[in-house]
Amino acid sequence: MDMEQARFNMVEQQIRPWDVLDDAVLDLLYKVKREDYVPAVYRSLAFTDMEIPLGHGQTMLSPKLEARMLQELRLKPTDKVLEVGTGSGYMTALLASLAKHVYSVEIVPDLKSEAEAKLNAHGFDNVTLEVGDAAKGWLQHAPYDVIVLTGSTPLLAEGFANALAAGGRLLAIVGEAPVMKARLVRAVQPGVYETQDLFETCVASLANAPRLEKFVF
Repeated sequence: MDMEQARFNMVEQQIRPWDVLDDAVLDLLYKVKREDYVPAVYRSLAFTDMEIPLGHGQTMLSPKLEARMLQELRLKPTDKVLEVGTGSGYMTALLASLAKHVYSVEIVPDLKSEAEAKLNAHGFDNVTLEVGDAAKGWLQHAPYDVIVLTGSTPLLAEGFANALAAGGRLLAIVGEAPVMKARLVRAVQPGVYETQDLFETCVASLANAPRLEKFVF
């Protein structure tokens, strides 16, 4: 398999058509090798438009969604980032390439260990991986300039917005199947937020994500 041709096709046929046009993001997709973070058994599928299984009931986001989320966050070299759901470590690597430091929380210890080994092997020294349940927030290193959830959540916990620094951005996929929305929340000033729904999508939810109460009659 010609990895570089497959990577080029992924960028040109999947990612650009999904309105990802930021050169910094597109260049990064060539620099950070996605196939290095995909489970070996699925390496040949690294560039396909699908959610690749990671085991433990977890999946990677599709390439176009990873890229679009990265673009919408508009990361700066001074940003302190919280990533909820380390997964394969690939999104962590992308975030760490653009930000000052990434704190990434993974609920599955095995996935955390595997991602840590990959990130260390590629020289990422501005990443802190932790095991825990951050579906309702993670205040240990708050405030954050950027928060990104790599799985969906039916209900966005208030703890996330409260953990944003002034000018901070939060990106989460909110809702339940079949229709979810990628939502960008900006902290304008303490207690004041701007919310923008960017696009519709549908991805697997975070483990223990908060849900709306449903009444049964």
